[in-house]
This record gives sequence, structure tokens and C-alpha cells, in this order.
Amino acid sequence: MVDVQTVSIVIATASVVVGVVFAVLQLRDFVKTRQTDLIMRLYSRFGNEGFQRTSEKVEKRLTGEALSFHDYEEKYSLAEWAAVGMFFEGIGILLHRKARAL
Repeated sequence: MVDVQTVSIVIATASVVVGVVFAVLQLRDFVKTRQTDLIMRLYSRFGNEGFQRTSEKVEKRLTGEALSFHDYEEKYSLAEWAAVGMFFEGIGILLHRKARAL
């Protein structure tokens, strides 16, 4: 016959296993949700009208007249370059991390 202590140990062990499986499934779902949120925020930022205008200005300046850095700094704002550069640097860091994680 099976005593009460053995039954309680089996039930406790089963509940721990079920809890671990549930936690793993929740973590997987959480990671997917965070990745989706990140992609949506990137699209939101990239599709923003202000960002589009800024990146368009930077692109036009790249194809325009050749200036030294000092002349460019006096003529144009470096904040636009920084905004576009930081966006693409962030994407590059994400790509590098993903490639390293594979």
C-alpha cells in the first residue's frame, strides 16, 4: 500500500515540474513579446515624419557640396547627424548581438 507521505511527495514533485514548465513557457512568450515590441518601436521611430525629414536632410547634405568638417559644423547642425547616426548605430548593435547569439 502507498502511504500518505509518498503521495504527498509525488504531488509536490509533480507540482514543481508543472510550475517549471509553465515558467519556461511564460518566459518564451515574454521574449517574443519584447522582440515584437522592439520591432514595432523601431518601425514607429523610422516611420516618424520628423525622422524622415531629418534623414532626408542628412542624405541631401551627403550628396551636396564637399565641405571640411569645420565648415560643415558652422553651416549645418550636427544634431541631425547625431539623431540619424544613433538610430542606425542602435540597429547595428542589435544586429551584432543577434548574430553573436546564434
